[in-house]
Amino acid sequence: MPDAATLSPSPADAPSPDTHRAAVAARLEEILDRRRDDARAIHPGAVPVVDAIARLTSGGKRLRAVLCWLGWRAAGADPADPRIVTAGAAFELFQAAALIHDDILDRSDTRRGMPSVHRHFEATHRAAGWRHEAEHFGVSAAILAGDVCLALSDEAFAEAIAGSPRAGRARAEMERMRFEVMAGQYLDVLAEMTPPDPDPAEAVRSAATVVEFKSARYSAVHPLALGALLAGAEDALLEAFAAVSLPFGLAFQYHDDLLGVFGDPALTGKPSGDDLREGKRTVLIARAAALLDPAEAEALDADLGDADLADDRVAHWQRRLEECGARAAVAADVDRLSAEATAGVAAWEGLGVEDAVCSAVSGLIDAFTRRSA
Repeated sequence: MPDAATLSPSPADAPSPDTHRAAVAARLEEILDRRRDDARAIHPGAVPVVDAIARLTSGGKRLRAVLCWLGWRAAGADPADPRIVTAGAAFELFQAAALIHDDILDRSDTRRGMPSVHRHFEATHRAAGWRHEAEHFGVSAAILAGDVCLALSDEAFAEAIAGSPRAGRARAEMERMRFEVMAGQYLDVLAEMTPPDPDPAEAVRSAATVVEFKSARYSAVHPLALGALLAGAEDALLEAFAAVSLPFGLAFQYHDDLLGVFGDPALTGKPSGDDLREGKRTVLIARAAALLDPAEAEALDADLGDADLADDRVAHWQRRLEECGARAAVAADVDRLSAEATAGVAAWEGLGVEDAVCSAVSGLIDAFTRRSA
């Protein structure tokens, strides 16, 4: 990375996070339009797979794409360079794959206020009156859609890193991210199937490990680092990023876990208390198990993962998670981690990162750890 004296300031008309989001959305449309034509050339029956991906990627906050762009800008690169737009599209496609597969694993019915991809294909089967099991078709089609997303993500990423002075290091970072997410997903599934650890502290640590590797690192750590690597940044900047991105990623997911139990369905696009029905052993649940008396903790464990858990039972646990102090404890974690991340941004100024980038990252930390959806 160039030193502070050689960093070129961004022009006054440089893209904003919002214009970058729009550019990434347009790039996604280009990629999917091309693949829709390819699917149609194979057989018209293959087109709905691409259409399902297009519906899913049309929404979302594009946090990872924006962080990648900010990492690129922090390293002094041109904020309007189309390569960083393509890199953002690669992140969005990877996230789409993770969401599609995660919804299958969690048996989730909705995503972003719409039927989850496997439920969409299941409904297509039922409406058409096709033979055999609608549920099996839905899961099968969604797995394949997720695999398509992974392939398209890799293709876009290869295009984005072409010519980068640190292309090999960037490729290794992307490969590490993908493996971490898959390992974290497995640990999440494993936690749902095995009895909770009798040691409360160990249960919290185990839940935190899932958060870090399933979500936090791929939501914040790797996008910021990859943007900088694509611009040729040196390791000193990457180390300064990590002091911000890991606590931010953890705070982001802990807050998301609170929304998964206490969020307003009209804003989150998911039913209230959905994480309870899906059986997610989050840090919130681990803290509750430590704070409730043993009999009540056992009752919570018995209800966790019951897809048919009645609304009044969900309301009961929402109330008890509040009363026992678990919600407040996780909210305090979010505040502590957010403050740590924000404080870390101040160190970037000594590395020549422009004020606009520092302000944008601080703004994201605040917005994404206090959001209601």
